[in-house]
Amino acid sequence: MNSSWRRVQRWTTNNLFSTPSSILSREACLPPIISYCGYRRPLAALGIACAPPTGNPASARLPPSFPSLFTFRAQDSSRPLMRGLSSVYLPLNWQTEVPSPPLRKHLPVDALAHLNLPLQEGLTPFPLVLDATPPLGTEITPPKMMKKTYRALRSHSRNMLQQDWAAKWPALHYYEHPPSFSPHPFSRLGKFLGGRIHRMRAGKSYLAAHPVWFDDYPDTTCPRCGTGPESFQHTMLTSPARSGARNLLLKEASSRGHDTTLCTDPSLRRALDEYIAYTKTSFPPDMTPNFFTYPSPPPPPPRPR
Repeated sequence: MNSSWRRVQRWTTNNLFSTPSSILSREACLPPIISYCGYRRPLAALGIACAPPTGNPASARLPPSFPSLFTFRAQDSSRPLMRGLSSVYLPLNWQTEVPSPPLRKHLPVDALAHLNLPLQEGLTPFPLVLDATPPLGTEITPPKMMKKTYRALRSHSRNMLQQDWAAKWPALHYYEHPPSFSPHPFSRLGKFLGGRIHRMRAGKSYLAAHPVWFDDYPDTTCPRCGTGPESFQHTMLTSPARSGARNLLLKEASSRGHDTTLCTDPSLRRALDEYIAYTKTSFPPDMTPNFFTYPSPPPPPPRPR
């Protein structure tokens, strides 16, 4: 599953196979599959916790100790719900995690309710998302307030995913962009040109300053100007060989990064597209033979006499 997920990330960004997986997930704006599954499970549990027990059979089987606005629960004598369990059923406290290995059988909803524990901080009862008017005689806040609380819990769960993503899958020291769920603006430039930016941001591209696996001591000098290492910042901002195109197209861009106008302004995105296409930045060497000097082949061995 992880291999298939990385293929999706690589196809989305057009990155090279040598790109580290922690950087690849941030460039694709797709969290690792392990963290994402850990996010979807509490989200499904939250949907059951916020559904009215009178209309959802799963919510009607929540543990009696679960902090819900409705105290209604399905009877234990319901034979279809209790199939496979012993005659003396003791519901698991929703704050208690299911032991491993399990000491006795429990309903799946008992373990599902425990997933709501990280979202319950500062919340007395869980809200109920009702489409209709609340029943008479109940002390339930208006439905709009319920939906706002439910959306806030979903947002909190999303923030927890982002924190787990950053903590368990840290990027390498040279990568400075935080994880994000929104696609990068330059992704609209097209798969080829957008992939040039993804590769340069990831530090795995055809720029001379980006390391390669087959050369331990590469020459990082820019082959076009020879004034410094050919890094992302050098190609976009300081390379004298690209000064004409940069002054014409990227005059307003002062620095690179995830929060600069170079990546967010629609007009500059189009200018960035034209700049990369005109200067052929991070293009493969066989597409720009004038900027690269290929090593001469070794001399043939002497013929035996």
